[in-house]
Amino acid sequence: MKTYFSSNIKFLRKRRGFTQDEVAEHLGMKRPTLSGYENQVSQPTIYALLCFSKYYRIAIDTLLNIEIQKLSELQLRQLERGEDVFIRGGKLRILATTINTDNNENIELVNEKAKAGYATGFADPEFISQLPRFQLPFLSKQKKYRTFQLSGDSMLPIPEGAWVTGEYLQDWSNIISGQAYIVFTLDDGIVFKIAENLLKEEGILRLYSLNPLYEPYEVPVSEIKEVWKFAHYISAELPEPILPQEELLKTVANLKNDMDKLKMTVLKPGNSQGEEGVIN
Repeated sequence: MKTYFSSNIKFLRKRRGFTQDEVAEHLGMKRPTLSGYENQVSQPTIYALLCFSKYYRIAIDTLLNIEIQKLSELQLRQLERGEDVFIRGGKLRILATTINTDNNENIELVNEKAKAGYATGFADPEFISQLPRFQLPFLSKQKKYRTFQLSGDSMLPIPEGAWVTGEYLQDWSNIISGQAYIVFTLDDGIVFKIAENLLKEEGILRLYSLNPLYEPYEVPVSEIKEVWKFAHYISAELPEPILPQEELLKTVANLKNDMDKLKMTVLKPGNSQGEEGVIN
């Protein structure tokens, strides 16, 4: 299995302007040992991996599996601040999930009541195992899905109370602007929005509601815990119909005709309402 450990530790050392002697001294190892790691002559021990992770404040998973030198300057600065945000979901963590007797991923159901507990239990296998779970045969068995109950009217015409299913997104660079996602943060909880991906440029997601009464807002990538790509929704309610343009024009014309008739009635001689009844 290919790893980027050697090139990563060499790149990080040079980026900081340190010599092998200086880094080796900080890590409490001999310079030839460090040189061996950088040149792939020897493989690091678990203890060595822990030392490098602590020294650079970067997760072991990142040091091994991400080609750090190909990250953007913004992402590099985030790494150097100890945030370890490489647009793959932040710090290393394992998604808590459940499987059925056939070893297939379940779809867990997060209803309105369970949303409050999700803020603290989203990474707790015991909490996730207590959620209702089901299967949908038309969804891919190779992907992970979860269903959340929609609250509020910010995503009308999708009605409040609808069940929205999302596909778990590990690599956030795959977020496509203009598409719908379920975004989970500790501050805002679970929200279902249209996303504008500004992670690479500004380190944020800008989130929009389908309901124009709600203003868009921005979420820093460091606050995001999970992203689920919209797959489908289930609701017992029919969305409000959207009238075609021709129907809208007819409706406006009929209203105008009704208003004209009302004016003529009010303006007829002898109308008991007098001048106060005239509609301007």
